[in-house]
Amino acid sequence: MSGIIGSKLNIRGSGRIAKLGTDGQVLTSSGAGVAAAFEDAAGGGLDWQTIVTGSTLTAVAGNGYWIDTTSNACTITLPASASNGDEIMFVDYARNWGTNGIEIDSNGLNYQGDDDSYGVDYGTDGTALHIVYSGATNGWIPTLDKAVDDVPTKANSEGIFGFGYTDGNVGMTNLVSNTGVVATDVTAVGTARSYAGGCECGADKGFFGYGHDGSSAATLTNLVSNTGVVASDEAGAGTARYQLGACSYGGDKGIFCFGNTGGDTFVSMSNLVSNTGVVATDVTGVGTARRYLAATEYGEDKGIFGFGNTGSYTAVTNLVSNAGVVATDTTGVGTIRDNLAACKYGGDKGIFGYGDTDSVSSLTNLVSNAGVVATDTTGVGTARQLLAACEYGLDKGIFGYGYTGSNQSMTNKVSNAGVVASDVTGVGTARHGTAACSFN
Repeated sequence: MSGIIGSKLNIRGSGRIAKLGTDGQVLTSSGAGVAAAFEDAAGGGLDWQTIVTGSTLTAVAGNGYWIDTTSNACTITLPASASNGDEIMFVDYARNWGTNGIEIDSNGLNYQGDDDSYGVDYGTDGTALHIVYSGATNGWIPTLDKAVDDVPTKANSEGIFGFGYTDGNVGMTNLVSNTGVVATDVTAVGTARSYAGGCECGADKGFFGYGHDGSSAATLTNLVSNTGVVASDEAGAGTARYQLGACSYGGDKGIFCFGNTGGDTFVSMSNLVSNTGVVATDVTGVGTARRYLAATEYGEDKGIFGFGNTGSYTAVTNLVSNAGVVATDTTGVGTIRDNLAACKYGGDKGIFGYGDTDSVSSLTNLVSNAGVVATDTTGVGTARQLLAACEYGLDKGIFGYGYTGSNQSMTNKVSNAGVVASDVTGVGTARHGTAACSFN
């Protein structure tokens, strides 16, 4: 992970805002990598202390402090005397300073040119603050004051295909290893159904939702643990529907959107999924109502819904922000089609593939890490529709199952460069109308 957020951050004090224009060292997000980056930024080593959880701290020059404000704010008193070049570092351990911040008491010395009658507060999640003493005139000066990027969207190493239709609805699942090997059927858990959606939630778990149970549209959901165990049914929320799309967003949450409520009634509402797998009520639809579309994550924390059927084939797309807000239609790129699948690859990109255009297709369309859909790439593998796709191996994808006029179980792997491989002989029950998601 890399990235610096902004070029200026603010120290908010009592009655004043002092702007800092220092661009800090790019930091990583955990363990030794953080400490090493801090040392580079500081120009030398620091003695890192155990995690501070108290409401007060008396800081010592030469130390680095992880400040955990999960339960309370923290007032930090700086040394009463200091020498030119003394340094201290404070880091938001739990990314919670936006809720419970820290206040710096400069203890008789100046802080960025102001005396200690000024309060100095830091209240931005993820802040890394490195201060160096410059002498009596300006006192302590921040040389690094940056909000460090959160852990990037966790790439998942394993996947799961689930549910579908053979001669009737089924509920079995098939796990996908971190090398893209599909396992034999796992006995069904939950209500057998087809045309459900699958997404990730909680950074390392999966989630199946909605679908058709053979008699009507459903809102049922099934959480997938980080070991690939499917939980029993939970009552869903929002409008029952099937033939919808789903993907993750925000790094650890999911979204279901669009679909068919029955009788060819197409909708565009969405339902957000929390990082604990709780489905929210309907959000008013944005974009063209349609069914038989697909969705994938892109850019580490955003999503995109694309293609589908509005009564006729379409290629329109709708971006999803990292807050789960669905955007209006973007003009379609590539061959219009429905009954396709999509998944993430390469860590921050996506791919739409296969589908129906009046005849089955194996075309693919890559999605950049900015959400831009590319023109058609010539298809590889057996042309088919009504399949599913998910991520595996941290940065690769896999398309699986589907319908060619008969049910299929073959798979096609996607490399971390977005290249689709030829067919791999199918494992498990051949079926269509499946869903898929990844987990870790």
